[in-house]
Amino acid sequence: MSIEALEAAEPLRAVAYVRMSTDRQIYSTANQIDAIAAYAARKNIAILRTYKDDGKSGLLLDRRPALKSLLGDVMLGKADFDCILVYDISRWGRFQNSDESAHYEFICKEAGVRVEYCAEEFSNDGSLLSNVMKSLKRAMAAEYSRELSTKVFAAQCRLIEKGFRQGGTASYGLRRLLLDQNGQSKGRLEPGQRKYTQSDRVILQPGPESELAVVREMFHQFVEGKSESLIARELNQEGILNRRGYPWTHQSVRYVLNNENYTGVNVYNRKTCRLASKLRNNSPSQWIKAPCAFDPIIDPEIFDRAQRHRKQRRIWLSNREMLARLESLLREKGRLSATLIDESDHLPDNSTYALRFGSLGNAYKLINYRPRTNFRYVDRGVFLAAKIKEAATDLIRLVERGGGSAVFDEAAELLTINGAITVSIYIARCTRIPGGGLMWRVNRRRYLAGDWIVALRPDLPCRNILDYLLLPAPGFPKQKAEFSNRNPARLAACRYESIASLLPLILAPPSNHYVPLAPHSSTRCGRAKALPKPGR
Repeated sequence: MSIEALEAAEPLRAVAYVRMSTDRQIYSTANQIDAIAAYAARKNIAILRTYKDDGKSGLLLDRRPALKSLLGDVMLGKADFDCILVYDISRWGRFQNSDESAHYEFICKEAGVRVEYCAEEFSNDGSLLSNVMKSLKRAMAAEYSRELSTKVFAAQCRLIEKGFRQGGTASYGLRRLLLDQNGQSKGRLEPGQRKYTQSDRVILQPGPESELAVVREMFHQFVEGKSESLIARELNQEGILNRRGYPWTHQSVRYVLNNENYTGVNVYNRKTCRLASKLRNNSPSQWIKAPCAFDPIIDPEIFDRAQRHRKQRRIWLSNREMLARLESLLREKGRLSATLIDESDHLPDNSTYALRFGSLGNAYKLINYRPRTNFRYVDRGVFLAAKIKEAATDLIRLVERGGGSAVFDEAAELLTINGAITVSIYIARCTRIPGGGLMWRVNRRRYLAGDWIVALRPDLPCRNILDYLLLPAPGFPKQKAEFSNRNPARLAACRYESIASLLPLILAPPSNHYVPLAPHSSTRCGRAKALPKPGR
């Protein structure tokens, strides 16, 4: 073909995909775009647009909305381009299973869209050399993440052993103190604040004397025989709030009683979620501990007595005994609920009943108790609690990758982002309405968080989470908000398909917050603007 014909040839249509994770990368997305543009100019390729994942890890597809959108366009036949330009193999992904990376490229190839890696030394032409090099590069990209994770974990363990704290807010009665590289104090870190110099370190120190007195009294009352539930009730009666500013529960009291930080011990690696895996609890043998890391609040002997007391109370009950105690509570209260069970000093938690008998509803049936209310959600209580915790973990991971901090209070099901933004995480209860339609209800809680509500929308059997509803807490109806599949516009006004798509709006300035609840017979709320849809 002549030079004139080449110049007259129509450019190949393409899109660019760029990604940068939160760890220190050699190339920013801007540099990737420049390199891809130079490659396109040499190859007579016209770039129609760019899909960009800023601050996104390459370990999982689920947390990369731009790549998901790109693959969605390809699979749905909406691709108006012939190829995808990517800087190199690692930008496509550091998937721990290299077959996953190949699978996504295969999806594009089957749809008639090829993937080209602009900075690699080989051409992605399907040749033997190309296939071997891609397999090797994919394995190397995954191995890089594994090696980096191991190195980071080892460094964190060394800092823990030296008495420095790694991430997370301080517990009730404790405060974080920032130190420079010489060990000199630079002041306290308030909730949501982070160190701004890499060489700085953080330690724990005792907080206000009023909070220290509460912690000491908790331990004293517990070793004297009071239960966590009774301690929580007495604290609430006195108007004493927990570290989040909410009433105490038996879970939050138990967390204080189990926390070795109060004895001056620095503890790390209780839980693990390395390489974007699901959060899981580690055995005590895997915990990293540094004794005498900071000033103790509780005498170690008192702490050990509390732990022995907990173990002595942790007796195994037969099914017959558990049901007998449940019947006794029913005779005393005249009704049963998960809250009443948890508040009782003589019964295991409601989750223990659910695990032992398959569901709390099954336990009720065995003592011939029939609650009046719909009981499907109590039966699925363990599943729903796990889904709420999973959603919170995903949000925390996304916030931390963006340079922020977030802490989840399981007892209150409340997530605090950067020490300022509060997000309540709910389950939207699903029921069938006359005519065969479905209704999802979000009930108002007594203690409503100040900023946002994230409601997980399950299917009717309550086995899977369909998507997520984002509702501002200010202006929330006094009783409940309801959404039906018969009114798709109202549902779509606050529906999001993934946790990642919620975060930009949650972090938006308050001036951008709108109430997405349209007029409805059961909500009594006025007309409002729909929320903007980031990335949709």
